[in-house]
Amino acid sequence: MDVYLPIANLSVNGLVIVALGALTGLLSGMFGVGGGFLTTPLLIFYGVPPTVAAASAASQVTGASVSGVFAHYRRGGVDFRMGSVLVAGGVLGTGLGAILFRLLEELGQIDTAINILYVVLLGSIGGVMARESIQALRAERSGVPIPARKRRHHPLVASLPLRWRFYRSGLYISPLAPLLLGIGTGILTMLMGIGGGFVLVPAMLYVLGMSANVVVGTSLYQILFVTMATTMMHALTTKEVDIVLAALLLLGSVTGAQLGTQLAQKASPVKLRLALAIIVLLMALRLALGLGYQPDEIYTVAPL
Repeated sequence: MDVYLPIANLSVNGLVIVALGALTGLLSGMFGVGGGFLTTPLLIFYGVPPTVAAASAASQVTGASVSGVFAHYRRGGVDFRMGSVLVAGGVLGTGLGAILFRLLEELGQIDTAINILYVVLLGSIGGVMARESIQALRAERSGVPIPARKRRHHPLVASLPLRWRFYRSGLYISPLAPLLLGIGTGILTMLMGIGGGFVLVPAMLYVLGMSANVVVGTSLYQILFVTMATTMMHALTTKEVDIVLAALLLLGSVTGAQLGTQLAQKASPVKLRLALAIIVLLMALRLALGLGYQPDEIYTVAPL
């Protein structure tokens, strides 16, 4: 079933795009992460231009985040005060990201920049996840538990002025810390089409020191509004959002997420985390190899 993508200016098999969305939804449901950082590389591998893939993936993440926010809200797992500061920073970040996106487009380096960012982020985060998973598996086999980490925010966060109380997160810190964190994830969302959860969640735990029971819900709350702002920013500035592509991805991801959630209840969390780390590292490796490939036909366009 061929479907024409008007913004990407190519025809694709609609069932393949739905399957890609289902795969990212499946992994999202199994591992508890947003699918944006998986969707964009998979679309690039399929032949969709990186700029269109990044812009369209952001709109897919928006739709996929809605149900997650409501689920966590019903059990009291969202810190709206913290989330609102993160959203404010994220919206500022999307504006800065839009400027950077247009600058890189004018320089003709936006595709390369997106690929390099994915290699660096996926490689570093996948490496950390793999190391922690292997340590946890070794601890299970040896019977010696890993010492629990004391929840404490980073010393740089403690040094910032103008402290606020974030009651649900159990914090008394400066709002400048989550604001800056939101700006960083907003820039990444604009450039890469990611929800930012796979960067935001570790930062909320290990940098801000938030309570674990509100981290995922607050992250989804931020992702929901920042990806909405990112989609609007792309639509108004870069004109790279392909609504047909986003709709096909969303159709698949909603179904896949439900199946992934059921599978996650039957598997070991440590093994799931290790499997996700391996997938992330393989994607980083594939993108890194793609940056170094020499085309089969090297040509130039010159006037006759």
